[in-house]
Amino acid sequence: MGGPSALPLLLLLACCGAPGGANLSQDGYWQEQDLELGTLAPLGEAISSTVWSSPDMLASQDSQPWTSDETVVAGGTVVLKCQVKDHEDSSLQWSNPAQQTLYFGEKRALRDNRIQLVRSTPHELSISISNVALADEGEYTCSIFTMPVRTAKSLVTVLGIPQKPIITGYKSSLREKETTTLNCQSSGSKPAAQLTWRKGDQELHGEPTRVQEDPNGKTFTVSSSVTFQVSREDDGADVVCSVNHESLKGADRSTSQRIEVLYTPTAKIRPDPPHPREGQKLLLHCEGRGNPVPQQYLWEKEGSVPPLKMTQESALIFPFLNKSDSGTYGCTATSNMGSYKAYYTLNVNGVDSQGTKKLAQSSLRRHKTPARCPRPPAPTTPSSAASWRSSSSCCSFCSSSSATT
Repeated sequence: MGGPSALPLLLLLACCGAPGGANLSQDGYWQEQDLELGTLAPLGEAISSTVWSSPDMLASQDSQPWTSDETVVAGGTVVLKCQVKDHEDSSLQWSNPAQQTLYFGEKRALRDNRIQLVRSTPHELSISISNVALADEGEYTCSIFTMPVRTAKSLVTVLGIPQKPIITGYKSSLREKETTTLNCQSSGSKPAAQLTWRKGDQELHGEPTRVQEDPNGKTFTVSSSVTFQVSREDDGADVVCSVNHESLKGADRSTSQRIEVLYTPTAKIRPDPPHPREGQKLLLHCEGRGNPVPQQYLWEKEGSVPPLKMTQESALIFPFLNKSDSGTYGCTATSNMGSYKAYYTLNVNGVDSQGTKKLAQSSLRRHKTPARCPRPPAPTTPSSAASWRSSSSCCSFCSSSSATT
């Protein structure tokens, strides 16, 4: 029935000795090869075979050169390194993707000053290519001219550096709560770069980066847009578009657009001094904030213009503060974006003035020298002396003085 079984053949091959009595496990001069014939293969065909290799055949594998793939930024320098264990008295050679020989051993073959010899020994040939261009990208070949010729490939990838991004779409100024859209674009990246947005320290979520191939067929132009609503806190903020690309190696490449936001004014009233006292000079400063800043300030006291007071720009001036100045004052700050009214309550003898009466009493205590009272004239009648004492503020002091004298 059919041909001989494959299993006895496999056992036969596995049991055969090496030529010359060589130890297979130690000398390693054998190689086993499996052949996948599928489930429909005839039983008479071998499914495993043993191929004998001589020491000369194994030694020839040491003549196989090896290299590595390299990545370089456009304008940079790349080093191509080729090594071999057994050169078999032959020289190594580098050639470019167009199969033009660059170096054969230490001899230059292509007149290109960008290509320089780095190291040439029987076991190594290293060359450098400076000012690398996108056109230099491709597969470079290292060869050794043994029998047969052996080669190794090195794929050189050139990264295109993205240009500084450009922001468009900004108007001269924006109004508070207005929505705006900004666009950002950068060309020359390879592979395509990514764009990100931020406003101050806040990340903005723009549309996904759009990619378009440049006319040179090698690099790309990327673009993105972002839409957001502005507030008064955004006045003077920088909106930044940044390019992220491996060729930049973490370096920042970005463009910023400072935005101006117009908004209605706010105001507050600041007294100078902070705690006014009766008899002092007082200035009430109306401090307005807005974009544009308020151009006009209007003062009023409880609905009417303060009488006999002077105004200087945004300040209300009290040359000599007295109790009648107490009341609620209002300041209206106005710009072409609108108006804002601030209030301040002035209480000359109240808590806001920090106890004017107590200060007066303290002042009297600091001057303890008694006032001299004139000696009263000799009374003609008892009633006249009593009348003087009752009308004089020094009555008790003068009575005691006359008693001691």
